[in-house]
Amino acid sequence: MISIRIAEPVDYPACDQFIEQHPEATPYHFTAWLKSIEQAYQHQCFYLIAEKNGGIVGLVPLVKINLLFLPGSLCSLPFCDVGGILANSAEVNKALVTAAKDLSGKETAYNLVLRGSVAKDSVTKGKNTDVEKEFPLGSKVRMILPLPESSEVLLASFKPKLRSQVKKAAKNGVTYSQTSDLEAVTEFYKIMQFNMQRLGSPIHAKQWFESIVTLYGERAQIGLVHYQNKVVGGAIILLCGKTVTVPWASTLIEYNKYSTNMALYWGLLSFAADNQFESFDFGRSTIGEGTYRFKKQWGAKPVALDWQDFNINGLIEKTAKSSTFSKVIPMSKLKPMIISLWSKLPPAIANTLGPMFRRYISL
Repeated sequence: MISIRIAEPVDYPACDQFIEQHPEATPYHFTAWLKSIEQAYQHQCFYLIAEKNGGIVGLVPLVKINLLFLPGSLCSLPFCDVGGILANSAEVNKALVTAAKDLSGKETAYNLVLRGSVAKDSVTKGKNTDVEKEFPLGSKVRMILPLPESSEVLLASFKPKLRSQVKKAAKNGVTYSQTSDLEAVTEFYKIMQFNMQRLGSPIHAKQWFESIVTLYGERAQIGLVHYQNKVVGGAIILLCGKTVTVPWASTLIEYNKYSTNMALYWGLLSFAADNQFESFDFGRSTIGEGTYRFKKQWGAKPVALDWQDFNINGLIEKTAKSSTFSKVIPMSKLKPMIISLWSKLPPAIANTLGPMFRRYISL
């Protein structure tokens, strides 16, 4: 018989062990993600675990996000593109959905968001190469690249234009390094601050990135690119099973003429391939937009996101299947104006206010 309960901290090592071994797990499922959210943003977090015969057979991490006096919602998971339920069977999955709905009724007036993903197995094994045709323009997808046995083989698989861009970075003296040193977060964060304001978007708190790197331990790395002894790009790297995931990557735009952005991603991909990882997760992109085309040129394939919103009446919308995804963002019609205004704020103000707003933006 399946029993479901809210996990206690003493259960977290067993949760992480289950996550590490589950084929559809992501680094966001690890307890470190929820611990980082609690540490940096003080949101209340839960793990619902399903047990059978004394062992974990499924789980779902949930974060309660309240905005002022509004009822808020339970989300799995905020600040990333995929989370949701991990289960060993359809029966367990169904039981966890029911339990999550019940918990949302107690905590948030039945507002529940589950951000799952279609299994990436068909892509990582080289099947369904025309999967892109399944998605309308504007769809949100994960971009997954199956990896060969080495960076040498991977480089040889690229089109000549891409190989020349990778080699151009080296000729220009751009170098890549990787570290788990917490001090590297400061260099990465400076670049993120500049670019997020340029894009008109509030930035995460520095403490958020520091918590991630600290709490993930050996599962987290920071990739940096240098040009003439200056850090001009960086990325946060998270490891889970046989997949390398990059949730955040950024380069200073004025240095991209030296192919610094290409050097950053080639460094990340080389690390993944040469360390026998089987796939590289570029993160979320929008079909047809620039970031999608950038990731596609490396050979990454789109994988469908399965995002579901529930209220007291049950499932109300699948929010990542088409261009209707924009409905997830409140006041989406005002978004262009807000972006424009935010990008024009003095940096000191934007960098101070950004984390105050960002903690409530679940995407």
